[in-house]
Amino acid sequence: MFKLKWIALVSVVIAAGIFIFYRNDEPRDEFVLKNGKRLVIRPVRHASIQIQYDGMEIEVDPVSSAVRPIVDYTDKPKADYILVTNDHQDHFDPYAVGLLVKPSTNILLPSRCFRRLSRTALRNNCVIMRNNFKADLGKGVTVYALPAYILTPGKRSHAPKSWANGYLLDFDGFRVYIAGDTELIPEMRQLKDIDIAFLPCDHLEAMSAAQFARAVRIIRPRTLYPCHFGVTGIDSIRQATEGLDVDLRIRDLR
Repeated sequence: MFKLKWIALVSVVIAAGIFIFYRNDEPRDEFVLKNGKRLVIRPVRHASIQIQYDGMEIEVDPVSSAVRPIVDYTDKPKADYILVTNDHQDHFDPYAVGLLVKPSTNILLPSRCFRRLSRTALRNNCVIMRNNFKADLGKGVTVYALPAYILTPGKRSHAPKSWANGYLLDFDGFRVYIAGDTELIPEMRQLKDIDIAFLPCDHLEAMSAAQFARAVRIIRPRTLYPCHFGVTGIDSIRQATEGLDVDLRIRDLR
C-alpha cells in the first residue's frame, strides 16, 4: 500500500513539473495585414509576448521564473529581436534573454537594463533605446521607444520618467503598442491608429482600473490585450471597453 501511494505521489509531482516547466501552449492569435502578410502573437505570461512576422521572431520582456508558472524558453525559437521595457524582475530576466539569443540577435533595451548586461557576453547584442529613439528592423518593421512612467505620488520611484520604455511596433502600417509599466500619461494622447494595444492594469505598479478605462478610450485600439493585471478583476477590465468597438482578448497575462 505504501509503495502504491509513493508511486502515485511521484506521478503527481512529475505531472506538476511538466505543467510548471513545460507549458508552452500559449494561445496563438493571427492577424492578416493589408500587405497580405500574417502577424502572429502569442501572449506568454504577465508582460511576456512572442511575436512572429514574415520570418522574424520578436520576444518582448521574456521572463522565465519571476512570474509563476515558470516558462521554459529552451524550446522556443531563437529571437531575431528582444525588446525589454524596464529592469524589474517581472520584465527583465537575463537568464531568459540568454536562452533566446543567437549571434545575430539584437536586444533593444533601456540603459538601466544594459548596465546589467554590460559585463556579460550579451553586451555586443545590445542596442540602447531611450525614450523617443527608433530602430529599423527591416522588412518594413520599425520600433519606437515611448515614455512609460508613474505619475502618482508615492509610486513614482517604481517607474520614474525616462527610466523605462513602452514600444510602438509598426509592421508596414499595422501598429502594435506595448505600454510597459506605466500609468495613464499625457503622451498616450499622441497615439493614433493603434491596431493592437497591450495595456497594464495593476494599481500597485501601473494603471488603476479607472486609468485603464480612460486609456482605452483615449487610444481606441482595434484589439486590446490587458496585461500585468494580477490584482484587477476581469469584470473591471470588461467594463473598460463597454460601448467601444474594441476586440477585447483576455489571456493569461496576469
